[in-house]
Amino acid sequence: MIYKDQLNRTISLNATPKRIVSLVPSQTELLVSLGLEEFVVGVTKFCVHPNSLRKEKIVVGGTKTIHLEKIAALQPDIIICNKEENTKDIVDCCSQISSVWVSDIVSLEDNNEMILLLGEIFDKKDESTRLVDEINRECVDYISFVKDQPVVDVAYCIWKNPYMVAGGDTFIDSLLRMARFNNIFYEKEGRYPVVDISELSAAKLILLSSEPYPFKSKEVQELKNELHCEVRLVDGEYFSWYGSRIKNAFKYFRTLRD
Repeated sequence: MIYKDQLNRTISLNATPKRIVSLVPSQTELLVSLGLEEFVVGVTKFCVHPNSLRKEKIVVGGTKTIHLEKIAALQPDIIICNKEENTKDIVDCCSQISSVWVSDIVSLEDNNEMILLLGEIFDKKDESTRLVDEINRECVDYISFVKDQPVVDVAYCIWKNPYMVAGGDTFIDSLLRMARFNNIFYEKEGRYPVVDISELSAAKLILLSSEPYPFKSKEVQELKNELHCEVRLVDGEYFSWYGSRIKNAFKYFRTLRD
């Protein structure tokens, strides 16, 4: 069977994969949501949903640094990667071990395509279709809820020292726009540009993400004191974890709008 991933790479599989290594935390969660937990044999140290998974599976490293010998020992039928989360070198090295399927996601449409493509590969078409239908229903409901609300100028911070923000051409930016937040750094060069703290003052609302930098209430107060604007902590998983988590993201966005 011949399949293509989201980079238009072709992979060949003799049968439905039964031994899966996932190097992408959000896609690991998706595999579990599709009923494939028993077939996942290797995960990263960041695969925290469900929380018990790292105790039950072999941890093969992180998303940027992996232990190839551990992956090879698992004899996977397929390795799941992502263009942003994993480096090209990781994909190339893993390709010497097994078939590697790579996602590339910057929009909700990309997310839904990824779910359906993996549903085909793992013989979970009904489950993947139901999940995409649920995501689309939640999206439509949210758009109806927010359509008459004002667009709010925001800065979405992902790192400190230096401050880094989500720029354009990112999944975070696409969800911000869907939630009717205007990313003031949409046109700034780079997908995750470094900004000076003074640049943040142009936003009406500064969102401090829980990941990858674990912003806390201390940083909220620091920015409030310095910039005299509204600053809020947000759950970064709802803005950056594609896959099944997006189904619940729109309910979370409602709490931010309220």
